[in-house]
Amino acid sequence: MPVRPASVLWLALALSLGAAVSLGITRFAYGLLLPPMRDDLGWSYTLAGAMNTFNALGYLLGALGTPWLMQRIGPGRLLVLGAALASVFMAASGFFVDVIPLLWQRLLAGVASAWVFVAGGLLAARMGALWPARSGLLLGLYYGGTGWGIVASAVSVPWVLDIMAHRPHAWAWAWWWLALLCVLATLALAWVQRALAQTASAAKPAHSAGESATCPLPPVRWRRFAPALVGYTLFGVGYIGYMTFVIALLRDQGVGSAAITLFYSLLGLAVVASSRIWAGLLDRHRDGQPLARLNALLGLATVIPALTAAWPMLLLSGLLFGGVFLSVVASTTAWVRHNLPAAQWATGISAFTIVFAVGQIVGPTVVGWIADGPGGLQRGLLFSALALWVGAAFAWHQRALADAGGQR
Repeated sequence: MPVRPASVLWLALALSLGAAVSLGITRFAYGLLLPPMRDDLGWSYTLAGAMNTFNALGYLLGALGTPWLMQRIGPGRLLVLGAALASVFMAASGFFVDVIPLLWQRLLAGVASAWVFVAGGLLAARMGALWPARSGLLLGLYYGGTGWGIVASAVSVPWVLDIMAHRPHAWAWAWWWLALLCVLATLALAWVQRALAQTASAAKPAHSAGESATCPLPPVRWRRFAPALVGYTLFGVGYIGYMTFVIALLRDQGVGSAAITLFYSLLGLAVVASSRIWAGLLDRHRDGQPLARLNALLGLATVIPALTAAWPMLLLSGLLFGGVFLSVVASTTAWVRHNLPAAQWATGISAFTIVFAVGQIVGPTVVGWIADGPGGLQRGLLFSALALWVGAAFAWHQRALADAGGQR
């Protein structure tokens, strides 16, 4: 029984709430809370960056265990479980002021967000089998959901901080508010999980995307896509410095709260729009060109605030960054779909997720350490831009596996 494209689109949009929770809120909302927490708790930039480093470490641990968990409980259930736990750990961050408990909360939230992000990415890849001609769009819609989380955070967090400004540790109320948003998204994802299960049953009888083939598959030869893995690792190093510290940089440059809300909201909306902008690129290319081109553009967006404080250029930086960075993530899932058998998609997506997490572990602390020295945050963002451009150079050399003699 064929599934109507309109139904697939609605499911993809609803599934994108997983990306909104796992990255848009659980990780990137911290950039809005970093300045008031740093001022209140007396943190250095190195310590402030370490919070996101621990979040990335948790993400790595979660990504390592995701394939095992998906085999046992399925990606749909793991998606909902991860979103529910992310809600709990976000709420817990509002109950502590000491560094060690906060680091633990960021780590545990990272574990849960990895489960959500990887499971949701696999489900989005499988949905491409329901509408193969627009598989790139479906992937982009899922990853673009991060933008909805960014917009929700940008609009609501400053509002909560203003209302609770007279209370001690006003930032704690923002954590609890964000946890509530995660709970609402989790309820929606529970509905999505049931709907996708019903859709998968209706779309049979042949083979569902991602099911095991009838004959054993050869092992994935990781060295065949080493350039893409290295390029994606450096993407993780580079982009996270911008997302962790750009709001702090804007505040240091004297940008007001209303302007920061506008900046971050436009960045989030650009993330949502990116699903349409780059869908054709992801559908056309089976090699590393999408990853290389998008990394190079992201480096340009990252270097702008390091070179100028002109408001129009800062807005341009935010729009360009938002319009590109989640499409880099989508490009790796698209590459897996193009080059690996469906039964190996989970393995391929997990491999990219793991190197992504490794890069994110390095990025925030290194940028914070650089920012504590001469040159401040501007020099830290120069490091981020350089990492992105080197990553683009590596990805440029990635060939399609079939063209290189690899398996499909």
